[in-house]
Amino acid sequence: MTASDLPPRLGSLTFHGPLSEARAERIVARLADTSPATVLDIGCGWGELLLRVVESVPGSTGVGIDINTEDLARGRNLAKERGLGERVEFVEESARGTSRGPADAVLCLGAGQALCDPEQPYDPGVVLRELRRLVRPGGRVVLGEGFWERTPTDEELAAMWPGAHEGDHLRLGGLVDLAVEAGFRPAWIESAGQEEWEEFESGYRHDTELWLATHPDHPQAAETRDRVDRQRSSWVNGYRKILGITYLTLVPVTTRA
Repeated sequence: MTASDLPPRLGSLTFHGPLSEARAERIVARLADTSPATVLDIGCGWGELLLRVVESVPGSTGVGIDINTEDLARGRNLAKERGLGERVEFVEESARGTSRGPADAVLCLGAGQALCDPEQPYDPGVVLRELRRLVRPGGRVVLGEGFWERTPTDEELAAMWPGAHEGDHLRLGGLVDLAVEAGFRPAWIESAGQEEWEEFESGYRHDTELWLATHPDHPQAAETRDRVDRQRSSWVNGYRKILGITYLTLVPVTTRA
């Protein structure tokens, strides 16, 4: 059995999250207007947004941190293809307590858990305080963070991921208030729309669904089918139209000595 026999992974996704081309373009343009010399991407995956920001600011450099070897290799290949191999570094290491900052622009898109203690409940307040530490004065943070569009019922929670509970996320207002408490002003607040979610959720499983349709008797088909069916069900029967993701562009408040 060769690698080509196995189900592909995330090949149909440009971004590892519900982010449209139009929204990404606007986020990159707003960051580019601040002319960041350094860009840090926490939990970068293959770093598509990181690459676009660096590409849009001549002379800038970037660092992406992640622990997924496959995603990092994809990022390095993309950087090389775009002539950014000397300007963007992809590093395989934990971001918790990282000393890679401070940077002029910090990205953290759906990867706040990379900054938290895995032995403790997820805390967006910890994430925001860490991002405040990692951004330079006058810089920008773009945080992609989940929130409840509305409070889920017990039945809806039971249909989501294993162990899902109401405390897994805040409502949007509470999350923005936490950002202010952490020392930021929210310069831009936006949330993924339904079409962005559907593009992401369908794209997340697209290649594997095609593989399952043509390899029903493969030794790994049963395990893969069970996993994909659980993932899809958790969305369509669970968090669809209940879980949102906001993209907050945050500016650190200037502190005076």
